[in-house]
Amino acid sequence: KKGDLKLRPVSFSNDSCYLPPLRCPAVAHLEPWGSDAECYLIHGGRTPNNEISGSLYLLKQDGRGSNRKVTLRCQEKELVGEMPGPRFGHTASVVYSRGKRACVLFGGRCYRPPGERTTETWNSVIDCPPQVFLIDLDFGCCSSHTVPELTDGQSFHMALARDDCIYILGGHNLSSDTRPVRLLRIQVQLLLGGPVLSCNIMDNGLSLTSTITVKSGPGHEYVVLGGYHSETQKRLECNNVVLDDAGIHIEPRDPPPWTGEITHSRTWFGGSLGKGSALIGVPTEGRSAQPDAHNFYQVSFQMEGDGSGEEAMQGCSQESTDFEDSAPLEDSEELYFGREPHELEDSSDDGDGDTYNEEDEEDESQTGYWMSCCLGC
Repeated sequence: KKGDLKLRPVSFSNDSCYLPPLRCPAVAHLEPWGSDAECYLIHGGRTPNNEISGSLYLLKQDGRGSNRKVTLRCQEKELVGEMPGPRFGHTASVVYSRGKRACVLFGGRCYRPPGERTTETWNSVIDCPPQVFLIDLDFGCCSSHTVPELTDGQSFHMALARDDCIYILGGHNLSSDTRPVRLLRIQVQLLLGGPVLSCNIMDNGLSLTSTITVKSGPGHEYVVLGGYHSETQKRLECNNVVLDDAGIHIEPRDPPPWTGEITHSRTWFGGSLGKGSALIGVPTEGRSAQPDAHNFYQVSFQMEGDGSGEEAMQGCSQESTDFEDSAPLEDSEELYFGREPHELEDSSDDGDGDTYNEEDEEDESQTGYWMSCCLGC
């Protein structure tokens, strides 16, 4: 609101299941479909205990109180059939074909199978086999598909979907330690007799991992920023990506004026804020024990019909989290539920529209948990 990022408390409804803290899960946005409301699919991910999840969660908005406090409902979807195993660093996309829809899972990493483990490789991870999984979102039926063109696994890639096609950009192959300049186009036809998958491999892709995708127009128009060229080199370039009837179009665009902290940092992470904006987090080197160990920046891109330009500005800092024994932060996914225009505007008649009323708080028996964002919370 007016360039300020504000955090509001969020709780879970009484009928919600427990949603563990997950790192690098696959997240897909589900548009309203028939009587189903807008929601998000969350599959897989790695927990702080280095356990890898294989569960599928549906996260939707349950309601909003009089003081605009959001309540979410999280439900675990029961899966049957050829289920995808536990993994992280993969992607989930939603395709629409012939009046039906399905969730498509691809890529990721998993632990080495028990029969292949040794003392030295007990906790090591490998690329998941290059299979494509389809999940029927109504009945939870899963099917596994092998596409001849897909011979190598990949992780931390980017996936964009339009109608019945998914475009997969970038990614990292663990066995060869490469980030090939490859672009995959997977078409999924949901026929009555069973789904039919086809794949085309193109060479006009991008070498990248763990990027941030920001929607920049009313259609399938995106800005791709952030990520990595290699384990030690961040990707400071930006690209415009457009999906239309003719296919995919990728063009370079001028990056925002990165600050010195962003340019010289070793790692960064973030996600989309919607409406042409992204949030980027940068760990402050050598200050992991201090409360302001992470700086956050808001990056805004001009959207079609919007007169605002590009800028990068510092937003806030967050309480430190210990990452000394963990791998660099590689991936992040955003959750964004639509808000009504009047809920985002200031009202001259209501001076305390941003205040949180503790009297509206549920009792402690309600399912959910709190996350501290700063020492003053």
